[in-house]
Amino acid sequence: MAANLLYTTKHGKYYVGKCEEVLCKKSLEDKVQLILTSPPFPLNNKKKYGNAVGDEYLAWFAGLAEVFAKVLAPNGSIVIELGNAWEEKRPVQSLLTLQSLLAFVNNENAGLRLCQEFICHNPARLPTPAQWVTIERVRAIDSFTHVWWMGNSDTPKADNRKILRPYSKSMQRLLKAQRFNAGKRPSEHVISEKGFLTDHGGSITHNVLELEQIDEDKEIRLPFSMLSFANTKSNDFFTKTCKERSVVPHPARMPLELASFFIEFLTEPGDLVLDPFGGSNTTGFCAERAKRRWISVETDAEYGEQSKIRFEEPSLNSTLKAAKKKGDK
Repeated sequence: MAANLLYTTKHGKYYVGKCEEVLCKKSLEDKVQLILTSPPFPLNNKKKYGNAVGDEYLAWFAGLAEVFAKVLAPNGSIVIELGNAWEEKRPVQSLLTLQSLLAFVNNENAGLRLCQEFICHNPARLPTPAQWVTIERVRAIDSFTHVWWMGNSDTPKADNRKILRPYSKSMQRLLKAQRFNAGKRPSEHVISEKGFLTDHGGSITHNVLELEQIDEDKEIRLPFSMLSFANTKSNDFFTKTCKERSVVPHPARMPLELASFFIEFLTEPGDLVLDPFGGSNTTGFCAERAKRRWISVETDAEYGEQSKIRFEEPSLNSTLKAAKKKGDK
């Protein structure tokens, strides 16, 4: 399958083809600051977006580590969202996801290490796996995905000051009063008298990212980088426009909040962000919005075409240019 440029924007390029072929042909060695992607999940049934299964998936996924490592900057990061898999016709969770992650990060030719695990929790997710949750009632709802942050060094570029979340009301009161109960805690941690009196602009984000509120009466404390997307989700331009045009959107889209979080956390304006499994181009859209350069690659031309809708969003202020086809003047 020949790789072809589908379109360009102010900051990025979208290719249709296999990521292995595109990355080998482009001069990207040591230039990508962040690889951010949600690859085909290790499911036990074939989906339209082309997932491999079983041992085939494991071998394919492990091999990607070498391909990705070659293009990664010396202080770059790889962030991969992986969903859970279940054994076919059995209420048993498959180990394939964890085996794939271990094979990827342990690939001796890639030189990667695991920086941190994140959990992306979506309380509004439909009850799955349906057979065991809603029919036979023997399992709880599978409502989260793992997000694995890896690097080619122990200290990839990262700054958690860029992903702070609003202080809680109690913390706001503490900062205003400039006093709290210092001293030794039951955990044996010793809190200094001024340990919590400095206003840093927000609190450090946890590694569990909640996309929807569980308790509607609880104040929203998403990281600032995620709040702008969360507050407009009900009127999402891409989803609304797809519906108006009778376009069936990609079934496994990465949440906008998730992509935005890691782009802000691990890159700076002008850095290059790569999504090897671009789909509807959540990563490219969020990178464009954050003024990062980006490249997305997708095997399915249909998903590439629908991804163009993202760049019609008026607030984005970006111009999409379709690539010239062979024979065009």
